[in-house]
Amino acid sequence: MADTKPSLPEGYVVPKVWEFKEPKEGEGSKFSGTNRPYAGAWGEDKALPKGNHAIQLYSMGTPNGVKVTILLEELVELQPGFEYDAWLVMINGAQFSSGFQAVNPNSKIPAMMDYTDPEKPTRVFESCAIMMYLAEKYDTDANFLPKEYPARAECISWVMWQMAGAPFIGGGFGHFYSYAPINVEYAIDRYTMETKRLLDVLDKHLGAGGPYVCGAQYTIADMAIWPWCGNLVLGKLYSAAEFLDAEKYTHVMAWAKRIAERPAVVRGRMVNRPFGPTSEQLHNRHARGDFETQTQDKLEAAVATAA
Repeated sequence: MADTKPSLPEGYVVPKVWEFKEPKEGEGSKFSGTNRPYAGAWGEDKALPKGNHAIQLYSMGTPNGVKVTILLEELVELQPGFEYDAWLVMINGAQFSSGFQAVNPNSKIPAMMDYTDPEKPTRVFESCAIMMYLAEKYDTDANFLPKEYPARAECISWVMWQMAGAPFIGGGFGHFYSYAPINVEYAIDRYTMETKRLLDVLDKHLGAGGPYVCGAQYTIADMAIWPWCGNLVLGKLYSAAEFLDAEKYTHVMAWAKRIAERPAVVRGRMVNRPFGPTSEQLHNRHARGDFETQTQDKLEAAVATAA
């Protein structure tokens, strides 16, 4: 928690030209070892795995990853013939492998390949780009990304709102409140203020319309925003609900609980999830039945029985 870390030492002088310094053992945040000021593959020279379905997702169950797996599970419910493979890519350096970098030159999860045409496969990266691609290609009834204006414009606007705000919540508030090795009051105050402002924007909007972000219709805007704002107010992200006084955002809270009850959302949170209760972790997903047989608690029990 933020209040258990030391405060910022005084005396840092900003240099004329910044230089990268390798973090020393035990210093920095939990992700310091994977931070570099340059792009490209510097991890393993290793190809990505490939399953039997046209859609191959490479991801991890962070909020950005969950956006896509929620949509994929919603599509599974809509279309009996739709399936996909989802492979866990740990963001401890695996995202810098040669195989992953070939799918996403930005080396961030999630990334996706569509092998519908094996001769001309399509790569898609950035979470909401993947969502728009999937919704346009597979949601033929246009339930999740409306085809007609102004509903389409409203949906895309809120998706972009989420993309613009996520760095303030994750890389800003989440980092300095939860991951930074020291407390920086200025940084925590700045990003807390912006996070609460974003929650207030959403709260006022939902209060004026609802029950979903785009009114009566559940769309990819809800799926994109919920893993960040919904999990945040429900206390499932950074354990920060009390700190943010989340209960005051009554419309966001009601919306968050409503979305959380959807079966596809419950499953989507489990896909590529390597943390939390083992019964909620499905590291790799290849078929609908995997949720019954391949979660970590069942796999570990099987190993223990065999031993």
